[in-house]
Amino acid sequence: MSNYKLRRLESLINRLATVLCSRTLPAPRQLESAQDVLALLQEQVEAIRVEATADAVAKARAIGYLVGVAFKALELGTLTARLEQLEAAKALAEKAAAPTKPRNGEPRC
Repeated sequence: MSNYKLRRLESLINRLATVLCSRTLPAPRQLESAQDVLALLQEQVEAIRVEATADAVAKARAIGYLVGVAFKALELGTLTARLEQLEAAKALAEKAAAPTKPRNGEPRC
């Protein structure tokens, strides 16, 4: 191999190393709701889609897995919202059905 080809190969390897090492990690985030999980999953799916070095089959598998997780998060978000509505309705019903204290001097029934 000629010196030119070796220098060219070294240059490409150094540029690749610079690119790979310069990637910054995203800031940690709190996952407190289903919506937070969905946002993170969407971000990861986009990162997989733009990854140039990954095999197409590996990408499809990873995206398929993340879609399954996203579907579960959607279900959980829906169930959580319904449960909160039921709890609020129950609290209102209990408040309306609670006996009131009689005022001083009024007879209790």
